[in-house]
Amino acid sequence: MVEPLFISPIPSDTKTGSKIRIAGAEAKHAMSVRRLQVGEAIAVSDGQGNKARGKVSQLSKDFLELDVESLEKLERPTPKLVLVQALAKGDRDEMAVQACTELGIQTVIPWQSERSVSIWKPEKQDKHRVRWQTIATEAAKQSLRPFIPVVEQVLGTRELAERLKQFDLTLVLDPTSTTALTGISVAGHQSIAIVVGPEGGISPEELEVFRSAGLSLVGLGSGILRTSTAGVAVVSYLQATLGNWS
Repeated sequence: MVEPLFISPIPSDTKTGSKIRIAGAEAKHAMSVRRLQVGEAIAVSDGQGNKARGKVSQLSKDFLELDVESLEKLERPTPKLVLVQALAKGDRDEMAVQACTELGIQTVIPWQSERSVSIWKPEKQDKHRVRWQTIATEAAKQSLRPFIPVVEQVLGTRELAERLKQFDLTLVLDPTSTTALTGISVAGHQSIAIVVGPEGGISPEELEVFRSAGLSLVGLGSGILRTSTAGVAVVSYLQATLGNWS
């Protein structure tokens, strides 16, 4: 059985035989949801690749304590996969963030596109971003990923085009593109961004902004996927193509 993963700081002086105390929401989750018992095996990650494994030695309503049996420092996977998700109505954008986190993205950039039905008003942008960050964190825990994606500030189209220049390769999903995703070489890059538009698609003006910035516009075949599933399909393709599922 794979041990459950909890997110908590791991002190720099932690070693085999040390104890790690987990408090707050994680401890409450362990008690009320996971119903952990003393002696059960768990893993703890700080969300930055440091991971400790061991058994629960003490439990209370306020904290749990782990006897550390092993420690490891994991390297960040390469290439770094970045999801640029257009804001969408309902919870479709949140579904994309959740699923793509489970598949291994490391950064999320919310995009306020022209055709986004959902709008993050300036006074509520931090609240929305924190919600996406919570979704990403929970998805990382659920899928036992030791790195928690960072959800950045929401960007408009021109700001986004400038931000995307910082990545080795950007794939803008455009169903009108005559360039197939499978025709793009994805090997050898240190970072790859995937840009997913809203329900109504990316406007011609936005596509021109991305094209002028030198970004790659790619299609996914004859069908059109929902904004909640397009990123999932591309991240899955990339992970398989790059050999990360072997």
